[in-house]
Amino acid sequence: MALTREEDPAIVFIKRALHLNSHSGQVALPGGMWEPEDRNLLETALRESYEEIALPPAQVDVLAMLPPRHTRFDICVTPYVGLIPPGLELVPEPGELEALFLAPLSYLSQAANLTTTRFTLFDVDYEVSCFFYQGFCIWGFTLGILADFLWQVAGVRLDLQFKKLLGPT
Repeated sequence: MALTREEDPAIVFIKRALHLNSHSGQVALPGGMWEPEDRNLLETALRESYEEIALPPAQVDVLAMLPPRHTRFDICVTPYVGLIPPGLELVPEPGELEALFLAPLSYLSQAANLTTTRFTLFDVDYEVSCFFYQGFCIWGFTLGILADFLWQVAGVRLDLQFKKLLGPT
């Protein structure tokens, strides 16, 4: 999780390309899978962030590691938090990403900005919490990491919903 080093920090988000097999078109945080040449998971996060958005590792002041979280497919993700200079030129890798955007922490830390969206998984409809920011929907696993960060760092608790809907929507 890269935050700009300014009075109202912004968090860097990516939107995965639509042609990808996994989580296509979804908003995420930069990062990715460990590879054997990575000495540790922090090195993985920095390498993947460079590959995805051209974020130079030397420009990241790593602050903390958040508690690991497991995806619904039981993949363990270890998020790191780091500060980056404001105005740093970041470039989304077109083979992997559709877009890159920054959302201010002041917006994301306001529970009043939290809303819901619907999605279908295996022919079942769900209503889940999300933030809509500049046309992007931040939800699911990414929102869970953000909620953990906001709670641990700022004491902001987001009331996240995940409801199975009955009948057609």
